[in-house]
Amino acid sequence: MADNYTGPLERIDATRWRIPKSYKPGMRVDGVIYADDKLIDAIKGDKSPEQVANVACLPGIVKYSLAMPDIHWGYGFCIGGVAATDPQKGGVISPGGVGYDINCGVRLIRTNIKFADAKMQIGKLVEEMFNTVPCGVGRGGVVKFSKPELRKLMAEGSRFVVKRGFGWDSDIESTEAHGCISDADPDSLSDRALSRGSDQCGTLGSGNHFMEIQVVERIDDAKAAAAMGLVEGNLTVMIHSGSRGLGYQVCEDALKELQHTPRKYGIDLPDKQLVCAPVESPEGQSYLGAMRAAANFAWCNRQIMTHLAREAFSNVFGLPAERLGMTLVYDVAHNIAKMEPYDVDGKTCQLCVHRKGATRAFPPGHPELPERYRGIGQPVLVPGDMGRASYVLTGQPGSMEHTFGSSCHGAGRRMSRGAAIRASRGRSIKEELAKRGVIARARGRTGLEEEQPDAYKDVNQVVDVLHTAAISHRVARLRPVGVIKG
Repeated sequence: MADNYTGPLERIDATRWRIPKSYKPGMRVDGVIYADDKLIDAIKGDKSPEQVANVACLPGIVKYSLAMPDIHWGYGFCIGGVAATDPQKGGVISPGGVGYDINCGVRLIRTNIKFADAKMQIGKLVEEMFNTVPCGVGRGGVVKFSKPELRKLMAEGSRFVVKRGFGWDSDIESTEAHGCISDADPDSLSDRALSRGSDQCGTLGSGNHFMEIQVVERIDDAKAAAAMGLVEGNLTVMIHSGSRGLGYQVCEDALKELQHTPRKYGIDLPDKQLVCAPVESPEGQSYLGAMRAAANFAWCNRQIMTHLAREAFSNVFGLPAERLGMTLVYDVAHNIAKMEPYDVDGKTCQLCVHRKGATRAFPPGHPELPERYRGIGQPVLVPGDMGRASYVLTGQPGSMEHTFGSSCHGAGRRMSRGAAIRASRGRSIKEELAKRGVIARARGRTGLEEEQPDAYKDVNQVVDVLHTAAISHRVARLRPVGVIKG
């Protein structure tokens, strides 16, 4: 683990802390971290606030360098980092502000199934999903695509796989950006990236990726919950995965290709992991095209897994997924960079918004939202840990004013994977989860140990910060009852 952060942190209000731009040479804007008193002590336990300050040095950065309450150490940007740059003022795009797992994201499926009626079936359901959805390091899927098909998939996004029977038309409407970012450039991907993606669309992967069967434990906003189809006591399914080896390779290729670009454009960086290029440069456009293609791949990946999850439920309950009410609530990305309009000094500007371990949180009335969510705001999905809970929230107007339409993406790690494994010696995490009422299966030998509940911050505290700051509004709390890990 990196050393503790010892730089300045000035309190702004109950949920915000400032790193002043006077802290270090090169900072163009302040850093702002969202946290309460308890969380800020944990945040100072590594150098992630230093990364917030480093990001504040990027050319063209607007207003501030942000970190959500799930902040922890990452590559270049901290996990939980948000930064917007203005291309008209030399603003840059940085792969470290997106991450290796491009468009890692979360989707939530609701059901009509009452937990009270299905309690004895959860074990069987976990087994069925574990055997239906490929998971684990390097594990291939049931669907394979040729390189020409992959290029078409990455250009069209979710619609490509839905047209082939992997989902419903309504899924597309309930996916951020309809599951497709325009101006993707699949032809810019290396053969290595294409090869790694050929059999991984429709696979869970490993690490913190999961499929989780949950029960709606509590409703906090009845109107919003009704719009989403969430009913207290009913089952839901949450899927967390990304672009697999294809996205990783896109990032790795870009970091190599951009290593000398800052010098070419006279950009001085405090950390070489922040390697970047002006958004409007040929190098910046090349990375954006490849990143968008990988993002579209990730949406297809989660879409195929949605289809497989529906099949597993149908097999266990003996009814088609339509009869089980397995509609998609929403799908949000949390490792991505997108061009979005924001008000800056009274003028609307197209900004390049980096979200690294942070998710979109658009408020009521936003034109990009499906009609059924225009009155309540965008569903914001915040997974916690296997033993406690996850949350559904809605985006609020405060997000547009203060965080470039962004919210946090989860609870945030408080232990490294190695530390979590060491802390689990002599214990059975599977048995501990069972005592909490959670049936868990993992493909990898240390999957459950790495992802044990103690490895994460308390999601209740994280969500309280978002709610108090009026960035996102609590809608429902979801309790895990079955977990599948890689």
